[in-house]
Amino acid sequence: MLNIFHGIHQGPLPALTSEEVELAVNLRRHVQTLSTEIGVRNILSRPKEFELAPAYIESVFTKLGYKTDSQYYSLRSDRYALPLTEVRNLEAELVGSGKPTEIIVLGAHYDSVRDCPGANDNASGIAAVLELGRLLRHQKLARTVRFVAFANEEPPFFHTNLMGSLVYARRCRQRDENVVGMITPETIGCYFDEPKTQSFPFPLCWLYPSVGNFIAFVGNAASHDLVKRVTNSFRAGTQFPAVGFAAPKWVTQAGWSDHWSFWQCGYPGLMMTDTAPLRYRYYHTPQDTPEKIDYDRMARVVAGLARVIAELARE
Repeated sequence: MLNIFHGIHQGPLPALTSEEVELAVNLRRHVQTLSTEIGVRNILSRPKEFELAPAYIESVFTKLGYKTDSQYYSLRSDRYALPLTEVRNLEAELVGSGKPTEIIVLGAHYDSVRDCPGANDNASGIAAVLELGRLLRHQKLARTVRFVAFANEEPPFFHTNLMGSLVYARRCRQRDENVVGMITPETIGCYFDEPKTQSFPFPLCWLYPSVGNFIAFVGNAASHDLVKRVTNSFRAGTQFPAVGFAAPKWVTQAGWSDHWSFWQCGYPGLMMTDTAPLRYRYYHTPQDTPEKIDYDRMARVVAGLARVIAELARE
């Protein structure tokens, strides 16, 4: 069983390394491009901007030297006056040298809710995926690592057959691909050091911290081993508070992102998150803008996850 507090970092954070300073600059640039230059990324209200997001993501991966692949699929909605429309998930792949058929998926959604620029939800997650691609691209890894940008995580497609990550995960299952773990960075830019800045549903509020200064790794019971492995690895390699939680079924918030889709297909998956509405007051509002994000702490988290992935992919 995962010990919630054993090994958790306490006290002041160390100074940023030069690599983390560069990472913070890059993360800020990606978030600003997606949430300000492109803006609201919603197929129902802003279809042109929605299509600009994967184009930007593809351009970044191409500059990093990756070959990208698009998974197109069609959707329509009479209720929302959406004609038959083609959307896409976007994938870049770092093929493993020793165990290439064992796959780790790092994926985040690029859409935002209507009327929301989605800086934290989820330009922050996409920025993390892009920078993880940069940080890992020259690593000698045994397992294959895939970097994926998903369409349509937000309502009304959330937890439906038209959710981009579910379309992707089902294709993985149809191809009998061995996804050994999926991690989604979901709303990872908000941190506080003051008391009572973090909430949890009862009875978890008695177990978990009330200061919103940590990153959380959240999975389901079937993903317990992955949650434990990732949390312990992050704590061992990164001086930043982290908690892990393999949630029972009644904690429905634990499935509020793209890792849920992989659960449906029998794959282990977890969400790396600042806990979104349990901490971030601007969640799903027009005020979810780039200046709300703590890029220095976000850089620490992404650098830590890069070390975790490198360790997992070398096993």
